[in-house]
Amino acid sequence: MSADVTLQPLTILAEDEQLLRQSVHDFAAAEIRPLVREMDDHAKMSPALIEKLFGLGIMGVEIPENYGGAGGTFFHSVLVVEELSRVDPSVGVLVDVQNTLVINAILRWGNAEHKAQLLPRLASKSIGAYGLSEASSGSDAFALQTRAVEQGGDFVITGRKLWITNANEADIFIVFATVNPEAGYRGITAFIVERGTPGFTIGKKEDKLGIRASSTCELIFEDCRVPRSAVLGDVGKGYKVAIETLNEGRIGIGAQMLGLAQGALDHALHYTQERKQFGKIIANFQGVQFQLARMATDVEASRLLVYNAARLRDAGKPFLTEAAMCKIFASEVAERNASLAINLYGGYGFVKDYPVEKLYRDAKIGQIYEGTSNLQLQTIAKQILG
Repeated sequence: MSADVTLQPLTILAEDEQLLRQSVHDFAAAEIRPLVREMDDHAKMSPALIEKLFGLGIMGVEIPENYGGAGGTFFHSVLVVEELSRVDPSVGVLVDVQNTLVINAILRWGNAEHKAQLLPRLASKSIGAYGLSEASSGSDAFALQTRAVEQGGDFVITGRKLWITNANEADIFIVFATVNPEAGYRGITAFIVERGTPGFTIGKKEDKLGIRASSTCELIFEDCRVPRSAVLGDVGKGYKVAIETLNEGRIGIGAQMLGLAQGALDHALHYTQERKQFGKIIANFQGVQFQLARMATDVEASRLLVYNAARLRDAGKPFLTEAAMCKIFASEVAERNASLAINLYGGYGFVKDYPVEKLYRDAKIGQIYEGTSNLQLQTIAKQILG
């Protein structure tokens, strides 16, 4: 397929999910796969690839057409993230954060001015990032130390954020700070901060185990002044913005891990039907067949959990438990499938010349970010126990 692969908004609006999936699948095979090793080695997303992602129309899946987006649904975003992650989970999470966190938050909490100014950019050229985590607030997401003090009608933000995905490429940041520490989580407020705002700098870029092409950086705020119009939602309601957005974002991570698990299975199926031992294709050995069957079953179970959570969200029905379930299960399956793929490749699976060792490294983060597995279990337990 040529570099001119395009996905017209009509593809999504026609609700032809299979055509959408195939379009993204073909794009990933043609445009992403040749870059995977290079981007992983250099820990950098290809700028040319980012341009093509915008050109494909998948950096603004849910953005309405009148703002330049594809006018799709949350479920369409999930399909896109799954197919991209099947080839490279680093690209999957870039698109996931853009759609399920940043755009989602602006669509739900932004006012008319926010939408008019930001959504066309996010659909066409600007990457977004979501600044919540700090050194002292990871799993305890609302133990924020970053402060926002009101001065003369503006807010002055001071503090640091850690582990911020897309930070190196992003122009638009949703940043959470507390305007009233004594109020606890009720003092937290969400702000829209643009790259280049005085007092705001991008700090250290982390050297990570996996998803290395996806940038993860520190954000530094030193008397960063933003206007009151930068508040996303209401002052003191940032905790609500964060909770509701992250619940949806967990489905996106479930989709990323689902795609990774499918990718590991794809590689294992291909390799075991080519590799010979003892004069036979190794896929003819029952022991290998049983491992492949287990991998395929786990992928399908993950897919059903992820899709169910996404469809509940689109239908406006409760999905908190289902989001937690799909994230924890898909992340565990991703790690397990990647490990089994390495086993089936044997020594070749342990070297970078073959693709499965990267998937193994990429899988680990699924049990950590956007809520650790223990937090997902806690959420599920609370819900089922009433």
